[in-house]
Amino acid sequence: MPIDNKDQEKFKRLGIESIAALAIIAPIKYEDKRVHTQMKLDELQVIDATVEHISLSPNRTLITLFIHNFNHKLEAVLFNPKPYQLHHFIVGEQSFFYGKISCNSGHCQMTHPIKINDVGSVIPKYKTVLRADVMRRLIQKYITVENLLQENLPQAVVDLLMSIHHPDMKQGEKLSKHQLQALKFTELYDYMKVLSNKRRFFPSLFKLDTSWQKWASTLPFKLTTEQNDTIISVADDLSKDIAAKRMIVGDVGSGKTMVILAAALMAKPHKAILMAPTTILANQLFEEAQKHLPQLKSILVTNTTKKSLDLSNYDFLIGTHALLHRELPEAGLIMIDEQHRFGTAQRHQLQKLITNNSTLNTKHTTLTAPRPHFLQFSATPIPRTQAMIDSAHIDVSLITQTPFEKDIDTKVIHKNDFPDLLEKIEQEIQKEHQVLLVYPLVEQSEALAYQSIEEARVYWEKRFEKVYVTHGKDKNKEAVLTEFREKGNILLATTVIDVGISVPRLTTIIIVGAERLGLSTLHQLRGRVSRNGLKGYCYLYTNQDKSSRLDAFVKTDNGFDIAALDLKFRKSGDLLIGKTQSGDKFRWIDIGEDEAIVMKVKKYLSTSHVG
Repeated sequence: MPIDNKDQEKFKRLGIESIAALAIIAPIKYEDKRVHTQMKLDELQVIDATVEHISLSPNRTLITLFIHNFNHKLEAVLFNPKPYQLHHFIVGEQSFFYGKISCNSGHCQMTHPIKINDVGSVIPKYKTVLRADVMRRLIQKYITVENLLQENLPQAVVDLLMSIHHPDMKQGEKLSKHQLQALKFTELYDYMKVLSNKRRFFPSLFKLDTSWQKWASTLPFKLTTEQNDTIISVADDLSKDIAAKRMIVGDVGSGKTMVILAAALMAKPHKAILMAPTTILANQLFEEAQKHLPQLKSILVTNTTKKSLDLSNYDFLIGTHALLHRELPEAGLIMIDEQHRFGTAQRHQLQKLITNNSTLNTKHTTLTAPRPHFLQFSATPIPRTQAMIDSAHIDVSLITQTPFEKDIDTKVIHKNDFPDLLEKIEQEIQKEHQVLLVYPLVEQSEALAYQSIEEARVYWEKRFEKVYVTHGKDKNKEAVLTEFREKGNILLATTVIDVGISVPRLTTIIIVGAERLGLSTLHQLRGRVSRNGLKGYCYLYTNQDKSSRLDAFVKTDNGFDIAALDLKFRKSGDLLIGKTQSGDKFRWIDIGEDEAIVMKVKKYLSTSHVG
């Protein structure tokens, strides 16, 4: 059933677009208008009563009632009653009234009873931006078995939704477990259906030859099972005549770079383009390409790259956003590393540059033009449930393993641990290892009981040699990081330290005010150390006596488990000050807990041909 034009505005005010979305706005309570033989104290209930006596006084009216369903007398009280209220009480008349009963020393009283006619029903009550009667009419009109089945919901879910909005006499005050499951299923189903309907498929510029196993066998190390599985998925994507759209999410140090290189190899004889958020990251990837992909002619494109260079002479273009300002050759594959660091507009601009260049030579419009295959990479782990949900819109691969086990000791420390920490820092520097100190602020703030970088640098520069300092607003940040990697002992920085940067000799990180950061951020920072198998140390410095979040973080080093933990703690409120809770886009679904329902919805969508 389509939504009537006159109701469109009401749906808009509710922030919904479908009947399924209306169905998940459950009642906040049920008014029980049934007549019970048991008196319920301090709860609203119906009484079947005869008015025996009325006593009027200036400020209140006392009414003696005989309650037939309790076989008991009761006093009703009306404070400053209006004339129409008094008309509901006539001596000798039997009626049904609704109100709350309270008893004190055997004397029972009902305050402001309301005369009712709708006896024997259970009435759902909604709390929305709409008036209660308007909302009730919407529910009556649209939440029907026929409409819900037209939404392609399973019959069992439809029956449960009907029981929520059109309750029978068995409905309790709270939703049952099965009703709650139906709301979760419907919410996720509606959300994922919208996502899948938004996904658009385009023809690919090229079906690529995807042989890569021979190259992998020549590598000086063995790829992990998940690296192999991900490359197989990518190869399958690239071999199709539909343009690939895949997100590869890998934990810190999981080896996403090898997936990037395998994809670039598979693009040949066509070109591959990779955009990275910083010059340092782009340079690292370029160095890896030169080392492990000698069969491809690679080039690094930054703001300093000569404009006169003809990029069409290269197989693999690796660059920063400087790529957006160059004449790019036709490419079979576009990749974006650390995709969240680029705006949507920048990601689309790169894709558009290639598509437009290709369209010039074809009869297609940009809406139907073949597109290059498109891969995005992220080092920010997400809960598995989130990956399954996102897969309705984009193909998702997770790499949870690392090529080698990281040996990092993580410890929560306090002020009295500082002498031992200093000793540890000195020991690491003597081994020609490097230390990173992450501070919460660049400059002093009275609102925070921790030193800033500017306050702390005096101490560290006085005590140690080769101390480097940088932060987000530092225009020379990349140069500082590059020099520190080669020459430094200690780096003072804020949390903006680049996610993908490899500092091979970095073994120790100290995070000041660790309780202020989300667990996923702490995990990203911890991932900076022990990149090449060295023994690593992560110290979480806090002024708090106890933090269950930090204790949980110490016990696991798996980024995907930590992402789920982060979600759990954010919802419990044990988080940071002033941050918007994540996961709040759902009314019923809990991404951290409802993996089984996500799998159920995903399977149903794939087998029911919805969309």
